[in-house]
Amino acid sequence: MTSASTPPLPAVREVLVVLFDDVQSLDVSGPAEVFAGAEHDGGPDARTPYRVRTASLGGRPVRTSSGLTLVPDLALDEDTPTPHTLLVPGGHGTRGDRRELVAWLREHAPRADRLMSVCTGALLLADAGLLRGRRVTTHWAHCDRLARDHPDVEVDPDSIFVRDGHLATSAGVTAGIDLALALVEEDLGRDPALALARHLVVFLRRPGNQAQFSAQLAAQTARREPLRDVQQWISDHPEADLSVPALAERASLSPRHFARAFHAETGVPPGRYVERVRLEHARRLLEDTTDSVEAVSRSCGYGTPEAMRRAFVKTLGTAPAEYRRRFRPAPPVRHP
Repeated sequence: MTSASTPPLPAVREVLVVLFDDVQSLDVSGPAEVFAGAEHDGGPDARTPYRVRTASLGGRPVRTSSGLTLVPDLALDEDTPTPHTLLVPGGHGTRGDRRELVAWLREHAPRADRLMSVCTGALLLADAGLLRGRRVTTHWAHCDRLARDHPDVEVDPDSIFVRDGHLATSAGVTAGIDLALALVEEDLGRDPALALARHLVVFLRRPGNQAQFSAQLAAQTARREPLRDVQQWISDHPEADLSVPALAERASLSPRHFARAFHAETGVPPGRYVERVRLEHARRLLEDTTDSVEAVSRSCGYGTPEAMRRAFVKTLGTAPAEYRRRFRPAPPVRHP
C-alpha cells in the first residue's frame, strides 16, 4: 500500500502502432524499440513508462514491404482502446486502396492524446483530413505529392521531424527513431532519453529541423566538370573566399555566367549552396570537437561568431552554443 508521503507511480502511456500490408518494417520497429526500451529515472521500482501494442484491420497478420510477417496484438475496430500515442508508419502500402484504414483513422485518431507518423504515414493522416492547417513533414520523395494533393497542409520538405501541437510527423525510417527519442525526452526528461539513446547506440542530438539531406545531397551534382570541381572545392574549403567572383574565376567563367550555370545545373544558387555547406560544417564541428565557437566560426568562413549565430538562429532556431549543449554527445564514462 502506498503511503501518503510516497508519490504515485507515473501513468503508463499506451502506444498503438497501426499495421497494414506493405508497411515499412523499420517504421514500425524503430520507434517501437525506442518506446519499449524507455525507463523512468525512478529507481528499480519504477514501472515501464510505455506499453506498445500493434493493431491491424480485423486483427489480421500483415506482410511488410521487406517480406516479414507481423502478427498484431489487436484489431482496429470500434472497440479498439484509445491510446495515448497513435503511431502511423509508412511504406509502399500507403499508396494502395486504404479507404477502410483511412476511415478508421478519421473517426478514431482524433481521440488519441498524440498523433505520430513516420515517413509516408503522413499521407494516410492527410487523406483522413487530420492534417488540415497543420505544419508537417514526410519523406523527401513524397513532400511534393503531399503538398499537391493536400494544399491545405503546410509541408516542410527539409526537417527530419516536425511538431505541431499534439501532432508529430517525421521523414523516412531513422527519422522515426529521432522523433520517438524526442518524444521520450519530452515525456520523461533528458536523462532517461539519453540513457536510451546510448543503449540503442544512437546519438540524442539530431534536432527536428536538421535537414533530411547533407548540403551536397540536397543539391544536384553539376553535369560539367568545372562546376563539379567548384562544388567539391566549396565542401573542402568552407573557410575560403566563396563569393561568386572567386568561384567563377575557379571555374574559368564570368561571374554572371557562373551564377546562372551553377543554379541551372544544381538547382541551388551558389550563395545558398555555400550557406548550407558552411552551416553543415559548423554543426559537425560543434558536435564532434571542443573547438571554441569563435574558432568554429573562423574555420567555417563566417568570420565572426555573431555572423555564425545569425545563420544558426535563422536556419535552426538556436544559437551555436545552445546547439552544442543540446546535441553534442556526452563523453564516454571512464572506469578505473
